[in-house]
Amino acid sequence: MKTIKYLGLGFFLVGFFIFTMAIFSGYFNFTEQELDCYISEKGYKSERLKEELLKSIVTDEKLSIFEFSSKVRATFETSNRHHEILISKYNSEKNWTKKGEEFQYKVSGKPHNLSFEIAKKAGKGFFKDQPTLAWWLTLGLGIFGALLFILPNVILLGKPVIKNDGIYNESATNRGFIAWLVLIYLVVFYLLLYFMPDYVVNWTFIFDPISNALNGGNASQWFVYGFLYCAIMLVMGARMYIKYRYNKYQIIRTTSVLFFQIVFAFLIPEIMTSLNMPGYDFKNAFPLDYDFFFEWNLKSLQNSGAIGLFILVWGIILTIIIVPVMVYFFGKRWYCSWVCGCGGLAETLGDPYRQHSDKSLNAWKLERWVIHLVLIFSILMTVVTLHCYFSGTSSLLGIKSQWIKDTYSFLIGAWFAGVIGTGFYPIFGNRIWCRFGCPLAAYLGFVQRFKSRFRITTNGGQCISCGNCSTYCEQGIDVRAYAQKGENIIRSSCVGCGICSAVCPRGVLKLENGPEKGRINPTKILLGNDVDLMKLLND
Repeated sequence: MKTIKYLGLGFFLVGFFIFTMAIFSGYFNFTEQELDCYISEKGYKSERLKEELLKSIVTDEKLSIFEFSSKVRATFETSNRHHEILISKYNSEKNWTKKGEEFQYKVSGKPHNLSFEIAKKAGKGFFKDQPTLAWWLTLGLGIFGALLFILPNVILLGKPVIKNDGIYNESATNRGFIAWLVLIYLVVFYLLLYFMPDYVVNWTFIFDPISNALNGGNASQWFVYGFLYCAIMLVMGARMYIKYRYNKYQIIRTTSVLFFQIVFAFLIPEIMTSLNMPGYDFKNAFPLDYDFFFEWNLKSLQNSGAIGLFILVWGIILTIIIVPVMVYFFGKRWYCSWVCGCGGLAETLGDPYRQHSDKSLNAWKLERWVIHLVLIFSILMTVVTLHCYFSGTSSLLGIKSQWIKDTYSFLIGAWFAGVIGTGFYPIFGNRIWCRFGCPLAAYLGFVQRFKSRFRITTNGGQCISCGNCSTYCEQGIDVRAYAQKGENIIRSSCVGCGICSAVCPRGVLKLENGPEKGRINPTKILLGNDVDLMKLLND
């Protein structure tokens, strides 16, 4: 069986290597005819832009993606600067007609995104010409190898009981060399995805046939991300099924997050796009779906007829009514551990790293400050955005709508949720984003802490203080401290993943949805203010 595992690891590494090296493969250039078609398709009106593109990318030279991107970005910058100079000139001459005409020649957009759009048309080589074969040599081989590495654990792990031995003896799971390599790769992946998509355009060629089948168009970097997201969750979900096969709760929970991610977050939006409807993830609630109330989204929904109106109403009802009601009855676990895509990736890909969550008091203090500040930031951004949308102004109390949206998208949407939130799994644990940054988690946690039937009950008399529960709590909760005192665990941050209960050798912990009356609230015991402890314990 170990031979099969090593063989699987070999297949995975080969597929992973080919996929990574695809970035450096192929070449990019345009013929004059191809350039004319592209400019006509995009509706660019600037003759200066056409001249610059003719000089830079219409060539027989086989440019790498890095050379091609550099030339394209320089071209757009040169063309826009040329028209800005003319705008300034006509402005000083008070020639308003000429000044107004010049604005139509400028091209807006992020430089790397503009380069990506052209690279999709200009790409040539194996990954563009043979996408199906390329898929099997990369993703196909990687998935096959990963499963071949994971499946023998059904036998190697022995009987279906708790198996967490030696986790701190492995480089991959104890912040060793392999863990740091994984961190670096994930961080670079997210940086390219968010900020330099043109550099990974060869990856999108691999997924073009699948994208065309689902939504009728070629793959973008976001389609690649969505597909990889689902594929990784499926593979690591198989690992969860094997590791926790003795625990029915974990089996059902893993199945739930896989279903909601693959069907609701990936397939349904892609199919909706193919039907000329706005692609929407019906499980994604505000403020996690922070751009739901952005002007472009509201206008898109308004222009989409009945389905757009339904999505708008559904999004509001989901946030204001469904979310708090569900949290009252089931705790925030109904979303964070059973539905959410971020939580799904954390529970599958991030499971080997859950022991790295910081359990210190300082981390808890930092968590409470940061996550609630992000929630306030998201609410403030939404208020400014909606005010500007309905009033027709560009700012509220001096805060410009575009600035606050761009700032939130960059700092929270890209860096915190993506680069840090996922990239830092191997070193800081698998729920960095959920614990410190997710504004929806803060909203859910607030309801859970003060008005919810969910709690984790403890039987302190049977606790042997082994520490498994605290070690594997991904939210940094010192579960053992509660268990030793027989206190119910009622914390805003608890996502109800149930791993603390799953790894407990004595059955001390139990996840429950029960009446609020009769709970042993640790705040009252610790403070002892006007509390009849004997009456509380008897109750």
